Amino acid sequence: MGKKYKNPPVVEALCEFKFIPTNQPWDLTLPGLIYEKIRGKFPDKRQQMGVQFVPTEKGLEYKVEPAPPRVQFYKKDKTALIQIAPDLLAINQLKPYLTWNKFKLMILDGFKLYKEIAAPKGFRSIGLRYINAFEFDKPRTELKDYFKYYPFIPENLPQIHGPFLTKVEFPYENGNEKLILTLRSVFSKKPNILFSILLDLDYVMVEPEYISLDLISEWLNRAHERIENAFESCITNKTRGTFEEVKP
Repeated sequence: MGKKYKNPPVVEALCEFKFIPTNQPWDLTLPGLIYEKIRGKFPDKRQQMGVQFVPTEKGLEYKVEPAPPRVQFYKKDKTALIQIAPDLLAINQLKPYLTWNKFKLMILDGFKLYKEIAAPKGFRSIGLRYINAFEFDKPRTELKDYFKYYPFIPENLPQIHGPFLTKVEFPYENGNEKLILTLRSVFSKKPNILFSILLDLDYVMVEPEYISLDLISEWLNRAHERIENAFESCITNKTRGTFEEVKP
């Protein structure tokens, strides 16, 4: 059991399932069938157009093409949504993030419904992702005071720097899964906040059909535990003090 916080820094948690494509065309009635089952909790229906990068015949070049639209179902208060697209299901929890048990239940409920209606063949990939935001109101901030994972600047370079992005991937389960750890700075639109730092933790099953459809609950627990351990390993006690640990 990990630590609990009164004001967790999570700005978005999401779980995305990509399924093995079938030989059948996308059933246009599927989003409507799902909507009829969830409209009581997710009544706001929207459609989002997207783009995708498709390789050209030259191999190293890509062209931009329209992507299949995503149908989104929002809660009334806009704190969570479910997204449907061809061979794709995503469940997003925005602020305020409550607890893992509640978020996991929403994931499993959405997955169970999609499985019943769409009958997917298997997983192409799964991702559980947590995006955490830390806000700062002072221009001079020592990253090492707040993070144990941050860009290392050699001593012969200026120690005062601008925007940054650092990323590393850790293999798990003999390379069938991985944790993608990203830390980056972003400018804030809030008047009293000079900049924010995002700690992005994404645990992904990368080998298609590495787990079966009926093992998703166990996989979610494993993914969440590794994300939680990585999060705690990346921050200092000074950072923990800003969002108040809840003692058992």
